[in-house]
Amino acid sequence: MPSAKPRPRWWFLITPRWLAWHAFAVFAAWGMLWLGDWQFHRAEGGNALSWAYTFEWPLFTIFGVIFWAKTIIDEWQKPAGEASTSPGLKAALARHKDDVSLPPAAHTPVSTDFFDEADDPELAAYNAYLSGLNSGHKLGRFSGGGQPGSTQPHAG
Repeated sequence: MPSAKPRPRWWFLITPRWLAWHAFAVFAAWGMLWLGDWQFHRAEGGNALSWAYTFEWPLFTIFGVIFWAKTIIDEWQKPAGEASTSPGLKAALARHKDDVSLPPAAHTPVSTDFFDEADDPELAAYNAYLSGLNSGHKLGRFSGGGQPGSTQPHAG
């Protein structure tokens, strides 16, 4: 019984998913070039802002084609069915697969500097004002937004 030949390396390029990706890339590039041509005709008609878009759309096309080509290259270089990780990284992941905690050096130390409101009476008054507003909202009242210490009628 003859063994089946392995598929060529480029075979992924003609799978339905990749054919759709190729079609999208071609139509997107065509559309961006068409938009650049349209902006060129608008610029010739007197729209000065269109001159910038006349040159931007072809640049967008170039970026899209580069992205498409790099995606193909990345897929080409990846061995079928394997993640592209180094052997050292695979070994480290295997050793620590159950350990999900961060190392101690990765944690930000908690600051022990506490700010005392007594150091700033204006801040203490403002915080008391905000606390009063908050308790008024919890009770269904609203003071109308007066300054701390003002006597405004409460609704409710």
